[in-house]
Amino acid sequence: MKISLLQHDIIWGNPTANHEKIEEILWGLEKSDVYVLPEMFSTGFGVEPKGFAETEGQSLAWMQRMARELGGAVCGSVAIEEENGSCYNRFYFVRPNGVYESYDKRHLFSYADEHRYYTAGRERAVVEFRGMRFLLQICYDLRFPVFSRNNEKIPYDCALYVASWPITRQAVWDTLLHARAIENQCYVAGVNRVGTDKNSHYGGGTMVVDPYGNTLAACPLDEESAVTVELDLQKLKDFRRKFPVLKDADRRDVKSE
Repeated sequence: MKISLLQHDIIWGNPTANHEKIEEILWGLEKSDVYVLPEMFSTGFGVEPKGFAETEGQSLAWMQRMARELGGAVCGSVAIEEENGSCYNRFYFVRPNGVYESYDKRHLFSYADEHRYYTAGRERAVVEFRGMRFLLQICYDLRFPVFSRNNEKIPYDCALYVASWPITRQAVWDTLLHARAIENQCYVAGVNRVGTDKNSHYGGGTMVVDPYGNTLAACPLDEESAVTVELDLQKLKDFRRKFPVLKDADRRDVKSE
């Protein structure tokens, strides 16, 4: 399973320009099974979505076309406003045949008032594609390990985190990506944007971490770039069988003092 991660500088509030820019970069990458873009890759992270968020159409249609032409899944999050006026930070996982699954960001970033304008998702989303199971997560979700805990009921092999994570908290990003991989015995792919908007400066730090906590590959800070990594599912299965940490995890029926 090959996965490509793209960290780019997002053109503020301009889906068409961002689609064109990303498309050019994607065609220059090594052919992959999955291509992952940052949080709100088509507009930048807009806290107030009215007049900024897309209807469910433009970016999704572009992702469907790109997935078909690339022959791999294309995923990333988009600010969406539905017909009833509700807004969501929505992570799309789009397959080459156009079929897609989505996840609405569960943990809204109250520090920046995201919770005032967006509706929080309620369910986890795990997507199976070409034999590998992916957990879909967005930015602030990274700080909440209980929600992302790997379990026997809804297991996964790789957690995808797409983000607009400020460089002032870069060490936190790096540390938590490694922690999530170790505690869940899974691969973790964290994709963060670069550049500056009216809210913050973003340093990137996009990386893939293996279940042992090793960084397999990473993009340089403050630079538009991409990285492609091979995820070895058999190696992951062998590690879990040899060192069955997940079988010893706490269960819901365990009571605390």
